[in-house]
Amino acid sequence: MKKKILIADDERDIIDFLKYNLEKEGFDVLTAKNGVEAVALAAKLPSLILLDIMMPEMDGLEAVRLLKMNSATAKIPVIFLTARNSEVDEVVGLELGADDYIIKPVSIPKLMARIKMTLRKKATAAEEKVSSTEILRRGIIEINRSRYKVFVNKKEVFFPKKEFEVLAYLVKNAGKVVTRETLLSQIWGSDVYVIDRTVDVHIRKIREKLGANADYIDTIKGVGYRMREI
Repeated sequence: MKKKILIADDERDIIDFLKYNLEKEGFDVLTAKNGVEAVALAAKLPSLILLDIMMPEMDGLEAVRLLKMNSATAKIPVIFLTARNSEVDEVVGLELGADDYIIKPVSIPKLMARIKMTLRKKATAAEEKVSSTEILRRGIIEINRSRYKVFVNKKEVFFPKKEFEVLAYLVKNAGKVVTRETLLSQIWGSDVYVIDRTVDVHIRKIREKLGANADYIDTIKGVGYRMREI
């Protein structure tokens, strides 16, 4: 699927020139002639916005401010492409949340390189976010939370839901002592009546499935459990 880029500039010749070259690079292109149109078209969620500063009705700085205030558009990368060669404008633009600030005129190869670099940064950040929230790793244990899968020494091992959740909680909090009460509250909830022994049974079953690596989970006598920082 083609990435979509929104160009906002009040000079038609510049828009046409940029649109032609971006389409040659395989991008779909949206165009706006002022900040008002740019903010409205951002609802189509382009992959990146190229934004001039000096535009009628609403300038680029105000447009960025509004884009970053809206949760739906706040994560869209913005590159200022402007003739305003002012350090103050550059600092203000970057502090408002722009990802880059490029002074016109700029060569097409250089512009394309900066666009692709910004898109790569966005993709890398997104992958890291997914990794940190959906994939948990600790030693030989890998947990895919979105798919409810556990791998031990790269081999998939089935864990029923509660065992999965207990293991995931311990891995996420590796190095910390987790009380039985905390596990009961976090995994079973305060509205469900279960006893401390329930946690112990689940830990025993988890250890069995970890096999030779059962000692990844330490018992803290009279308190609870701790996943070692392997």
